[in-house]
Amino acid sequence: MSYHNDEQDPSFSPGKDALTAEPADIQQNKWIAAAAYILFFLPLLAARQSRFAMYHGNQGLVLLLLNIVCNIVLGWIPFIGLFLVPLANLATLVLAVIGIVQATGGQLKPLPIIGTISILKVP
Repeated sequence: MSYHNDEQDPSFSPGKDALTAEPADIQQNKWIAAAAYILFFLPLLAARQSRFAMYHGNQGLVLLLLNIVCNIVLGWIPFIGLFLVPLANLATLVLAVIGIVQATGGQLKPLPIIGTISILKVP
């Protein structure tokens, strides 16, 4: 799937697989999308019809679920898990910061590693 939203780029030609959002949608819902990495359900409550906010809400939900699974699974591993759980939490923090920066920058780019997973329906 191709993700590109730079309409000023001469090589930009949105196909049916390209994920784009209207500039007005991005401007109006930029901070809701950024907050979605802390409270993934915020776009569900405040901007359900926003393609931009729901995309970042999905990314925030996938990030949260990945963090929960990593903490549970790594917590079961004796000794090594004590070192891996903090690393998993640090990786989650780094991915959340990347997502927040992308949301505030008006970008629809998938997060590394988890960006292709979709749970919420993006309008």
